[in-house]
Amino acid sequence: MKKLLLLLFLCFTLKSQAFQASNNRRPNIILIMADDLGFETLGINGSDSYETPHLDMMAKQGMNFTQCYSMPLCTPSRVQLMTGKYNIRNYIGFGLLDPNEQTFGHYLKEAGYDNFTAGKWQLYGNNHQRQLAGNREGSLPEEAGFEDYCLWQVKQLGSRYKDPLLSSPEGDKVYEGEFGPDIFVDQIIEFIGEERQNPFFVYFPMALTHDPFVPTPDNPSFSTFDAKSKTNDPQYFKEMVHYMDKLVGKIINAVNQNAENTLVIFIGDNGTDHDVTSVQNGLEVAGDKGHTTLAGTHVPMIAYWKDKIKAGQVNQNLIDFTDFVPTLLDVSGYKKSERPFTDGISFYPQLLNQKAQERQWVYCYYDPNWGNFEKSVFVHDQKWKLYENGSIYNLDRDPLEKAPLDKSSLNKKTLRKIATFQQVLNQFTTVEGQE
Repeated sequence: MKKLLLLLFLCFTLKSQAFQASNNRRPNIILIMADDLGFETLGINGSDSYETPHLDMMAKQGMNFTQCYSMPLCTPSRVQLMTGKYNIRNYIGFGLLDPNEQTFGHYLKEAGYDNFTAGKWQLYGNNHQRQLAGNREGSLPEEAGFEDYCLWQVKQLGSRYKDPLLSSPEGDKVYEGEFGPDIFVDQIIEFIGEERQNPFFVYFPMALTHDPFVPTPDNPSFSTFDAKSKTNDPQYFKEMVHYMDKLVGKIINAVNQNAENTLVIFIGDNGTDHDVTSVQNGLEVAGDKGHTTLAGTHVPMIAYWKDKIKAGQVNQNLIDFTDFVPTLLDVSGYKKSERPFTDGISFYPQLLNQKAQERQWVYCYYDPNWGNFEKSVFVHDQKWKLYENGSIYNLDRDPLEKAPLDKSSLNKKTLRKIATFQQVLNQFTTVEGQE
């Protein structure tokens, strides 16, 4: 009887210790970024055009951020997101990530995380992009802190959707008859399910919902669709949004089954494509990717962390893409004495409803050196916006920025805010002169 009691005691003690170790273990992190997906496209944000049940549920079981702002184009957003620095400090050209920069991949690897990235890379640069950047090269995944990956457009282009050409540490491969986004998610789910001693970090810059707009596997025409065709029809955008949402649901399901202590964050990289017009709360919203209006920079953001983030919260505080590196450093337990420089403010305490520093403005230095887009520098908050050229807009009344306001029409409180914005612009003008 004594032996039986001793065995039961030992069994209970070991289980208790195992539970405590699991409970105290640093969280896993998954950062998902949809491509060309503006704030207006999610059901939780009032979309009348698209059904996004998995993302809506993710928001209802977590925290929905309604004031997250990206850069207007993908590479500026990705460089800012991955390094935690404004483009004025380290942007070298479209399609390029400066190989001298440290990214969240490096930092989390240093913190003891197992890293994996899947999806769209597009940070090494093609010949044209390198020429525009003064013959400079960008970064390969390994140079950005990701030795394990499954990516589209590392060095070669190819298809990202049907019959995709994808790269991994083993080399390049064309997956005939398959759909690139499915392969990315299958690889992520396999990575999530692996046994490991360390916490993991997954960075998933999605291919969806970027053009070309083509059928997804949920469309009966997918099996006969020619991937080499020049199809690019916005009518397919709706089903691409639905498929994107379904894939996020698969990842959340895998997390709930195999990795419960996991923070999952979903964002868009910039506004919706300009060929797409959506309806939000009964009003038409034309995508404005590449431009500096709200429709080009206001993106969805959802944070889900089972048993950590209180369900059903709506967060109206400002978030910009420099804020993600310091947040991930906080989540990972990265030693503060070794903290790298960033321009961001950690929103980690906000996730846990703790007292936190809140961002008072968003700064944007936009000079993509790509297409016909012109340099634009501005500061804004939830309501007011000031451009470097002196243009002022009330974003509540004029979200399309049709009519700049004269200072004489502003009250003293608003003038004080605009003066603060001007000080921010002056501060970073000094930084530009030093670069």
